[in-house]
Amino acid sequence: MRQTLDFLLNDWLQVQNLNQRDRFAEHSAETFAAVLDTCERIARDKFAPINRLTDTQEPRFDGERVLLPEGTLAALDAYVASGMLAASQNHEWGGMQLPCVIEMAANAFFSKANVSIGAYAMLTSGNANLLMAHGSPRQREVFAQAQFAGRWFGTMCLSEPQAGSSLSDISTRALPDGADFAEEPLGPRYRLKGHKMWISGGEHELRENIVHLVLAKIAGPDGQTIPGAKGISLFIVSKRMVRADGQLSGERNDVALAGLNHKLGFRGTSNCLLNFGEGQFLPGGQAGAVGYLVGQPGEGLKCMFHMMNEARIGVGLGAAMLGYAGYEASLAYARQRPQGRPVGVGGKDASQPQRPIIEHADVKRMLLAQKSYVEGALALALLCARLVDEQHTGEAEAAEEARLVLEVLIPIVKSWPSEWGLEANSLAIQVLGGYGYTRDFPVEQYWRDNRLNMIHEGTHGIHGLDLLGRKVLMQGGRALMALATRINRTIEAALQQPGLDEMGNALAAAMARVGRATKQAWSSGEPEEALANATPYLQAFGHLVLAWVWLDLALTAGQGSDFAQGKQAACRYFYAYELPKIEAWLAVVSRREPLCKDMADAWF
Repeated sequence: MRQTLDFLLNDWLQVQNLNQRDRFAEHSAETFAAVLDTCERIARDKFAPINRLTDTQEPRFDGERVLLPEGTLAALDAYVASGMLAASQNHEWGGMQLPCVIEMAANAFFSKANVSIGAYAMLTSGNANLLMAHGSPRQREVFAQAQFAGRWFGTMCLSEPQAGSSLSDISTRALPDGADFAEEPLGPRYRLKGHKMWISGGEHELRENIVHLVLAKIAGPDGQTIPGAKGISLFIVSKRMVRADGQLSGERNDVALAGLNHKLGFRGTSNCLLNFGEGQFLPGGQAGAVGYLVGQPGEGLKCMFHMMNEARIGVGLGAAMLGYAGYEASLAYARQRPQGRPVGVGGKDASQPQRPIIEHADVKRMLLAQKSYVEGALALALLCARLVDEQHTGEAEAAEEARLVLEVLIPIVKSWPSEWGLEANSLAIQVLGGYGYTRDFPVEQYWRDNRLNMIHEGTHGIHGLDLLGRKVLMQGGRALMALATRINRTIEAALQQPGLDEMGNALAAAMARVGRATKQAWSSGEPEEALANATPYLQAFGHLVLAWVWLDLALTAGQGSDFAQGKQAACRYFYAYELPKIEAWLAVVSRREPLCKDMADAWF
């Protein structure tokens, strides 16, 4: 994997050019490599050895505290010591001012080695980064700084038992805490009451405190709230009470564990139902969990979505790496597992020795499919991270172009690796046959762990609606055109290369087909008709993007070495076996197939 990662960063994305920018001027190719080396070592030595253990020893509640699998604390201590929690932050905040693309690449090792343990760190970093963008100076100094230093960990509390993806329907309430609530040094102080579901890292003893970022609705004097998303605000709710000087008071806030969710995979991460303001802990003798408003009232989703782009890139990257882990395991198995003999004109010669299964064409097909999925998904995730850097540090025109391209790619970078990384894991199980279905080999766990990625940070259906309903239409189609411009550059280069020109023509035809389907979907002007087949549109659009990525990689890889030949073969596989699938997906989009929309409940 490391050779591919270095190729993507250095040859394809040319991250060394970022060192010419003021923010990254202290870095070099050597410092980037050192970060990758350190994270690869920690992942290998601390995370990977306990991957199976964190699957079999699920977190459990003993009546007083949540107990985590053995080795979890040591692994996370090593991560904290690496400084990666503040990797992209300014030096004055203890950060390394790393580009997002290097931070993501370094974290890829942890996702591959033990994704459930890495989740604690990813949530903490995301929490603190959000506070740096939207918190008050004092909230940054107290809550963000403690998380960057690894003294406290963090969570995101969005969903509720009755409101998963439908955040506008959350019922958690916040009331001003006293007449002087707005004068608190840590921010306007409220009392929260409600329930939050699916909270990863919501309760544990890994650190002395947990900082919850909680979405809630502020109730007016009449007890009513503003309906819909406009009424949602964001609050810091600390597990333990924090004094004005930023130190823990010793009291516990009124946040209590209501239960642990028992999951198909990702078992090493505690996943919780939390009760806020149920009276189990009453700081100050008053009802409700103490929370501090972040930003302005009613801007909760705006604040939360600040970190969603990078979070969704992170989910896509995690899905790619779990797929990669399965690919490498099945490749190693196929190289050493003997079974079957060559078939000649007269049939098989039983006197001949068995050959490794990697010599069978169908096994090569499954391995090639995995390679095309996982390496393509990794490339896409790093490309999006590179666009984040361009958006934040590039010249104005380039930054705006990066923003537009990233907008339209975010639904793809989250959903495509989640779907096809999972398919790679399924194929890895198939390569191993019966052994793949047992716990003697890790491929079944990779599949179970990866299955979450199609659900969290927005399901496929939500991202399909976002792509077809918003992103391709935004600003009169500017984002779509910005992406098309980049794809056309790759097509033009491929047309000049013998061996790649045919694929360049295929990519041009696929892009035109997606364009026609987009117009046809909206030709009636009826959103319900246009969006009825948003998920097939998402799948087709994703395959178009990955075909573009693979052709661009093939242009960069060149010819000659085994490494380059592998990249060329994976590209050819994608064009021969995968890109043709878009026609079936787009057919229902183009004709606005009404079946799913019109299907009646009783007919099921």
